[in-house]
Amino acid sequence: VVAVYGTLSDLLSVASSKLGIKATSVYNGKGGLIDDIALIRDDDVLFVCEGEPFIDPQTDSKLPEGLSGSHTDWLTLNVGGRYFTTTRSTLVNKEPDSMLAHMFKDKGVWGNKQDHRGAFLIDRSPEYFEPILNYLRHGQLIVNDGINLLGVLEEARFFGIDSLIEHLEVAIKNSQPPEDHSPISRKEFVRFLLATPTKSELRCQGLNFSGADLSRLDLRYINFKMANLSRCNLAHANLCCANLERADLSGSVLDCANLQGVKMLCSNAEGASLKLCNFEDPSGLKANLEGANLKGVDMEGSQMTGINLRVATLKNAKLKNCNLRGATLAGTDLENCDLSGCDLQEANLRGSNVKGAIFEEMLTPLHMSQSVR
Repeated sequence: VVAVYGTLSDLLSVASSKLGIKATSVYNGKGGLIDDIALIRDDDVLFVCEGEPFIDPQTDSKLPEGLSGSHTDWLTLNVGGRYFTTTRSTLVNKEPDSMLAHMFKDKGVWGNKQDHRGAFLIDRSPEYFEPILNYLRHGQLIVNDGINLLGVLEEARFFGIDSLIEHLEVAIKNSQPPEDHSPISRKEFVRFLLATPTKSELRCQGLNFSGADLSRLDLRYINFKMANLSRCNLAHANLCCANLERADLSGSVLDCANLQGVKMLCSNAEGASLKLCNFEDPSGLKANLEGANLKGVDMEGSQMTGINLRVATLKNAKLKNCNLRGATLAGTDLENCDLSGCDLQEANLRGSNVKGAIFEEMLTPLHMSQSVR
């Protein structure tokens, strides 16, 4: 029993003195070569030798005839042009069912090819192979800085080192930065906009902008699908042809925003303010708010010629003085809406619910069909 301290050379010196030999190598109980004293754990049983191959006194005598040398022979691997020296026992004992174990378990069985120096050729990445070989030597995952753990994981899967795969998956998971769900600020988003070429598609699906001040920004053609824009200030913003499908705009302020050709299918804008917004595109591209939740919105004075509000919910909404000429309101819930002063000429109200709606002082007489509820 010896105390392990200092360097590996110090340990070899103590072993040489105690055992009366010229110790040059140290092995663990499974035959793994120890090249760093930090890898030695408490109560480890170590073996030292003068350079001969490792021989386990408990198992070597029981090996079948013809295999007694195959597990202890030193060999050299040429992995992607880099040489590694190890023993068959290192490659076989730790993971006996792995590809490496099957390659070197029995001499000549696998048909391994050798280079001019006699090294066994393996066409894999040496930087990813080194942590695997060290793991087989001492049973610990040690990866140098700058080595991609994903690359080591791929090699471990290739060679079938199952126990190492579990270690690597845990290490990769722990190395990932924690998910940040905090809202994106105006400053961060403006920096993002400035760094993006004007011709590139800007995708902001599912991002959290909750409560952000995005007023007066040029947000044309940006994809905000399923984004959280609740309580945002989007007043005077240019959202021409932006994709707000299924986005959360509840409680947001979009007063005087440019919404030409905007896509707001199934979006939630409950309680939002959209006063004096422009949905009308002179080129004929119509805004699409089909199925949107617009309960209690204030859209007073907005230009919505040809807008698609099919099956949208506008219960208790304020639509006073809005231009809804040619709008599609089929199946729309307009219960208790204030539509006074609206231009509804050529609007499609088939199947809409206008219970309790106010139509006073309309610019165009409304001719309701029997299908209007």
